[in-house]
Amino acid sequence: YVVIATFALNGPNRCSGLDVTRYSAESLLADFGPEWKLLASSTVAHQTPWQAEQMFTYCIITKSASVD
Repeated sequence: YVVIATFALNGPNRCSGLDVTRYSAESLLADFGPEWKLLASSTVAHQTPWQAEQMFTYCIITKSASVD
């Protein structure tokens, strides 16, 4: 199992002065490849220490068992 948090599609374009890549659960899963399966996902608003809101995508994925 893998748990990943990343910037959501409606998250910021930059964070701490750096460009970021934003993902939906589906686009993140596509980057892992067809042997991975999405078990759960959610989009959550995170409030920064500066009172700004940033949207994050959280995913739980697992690698499918090999079929031989």
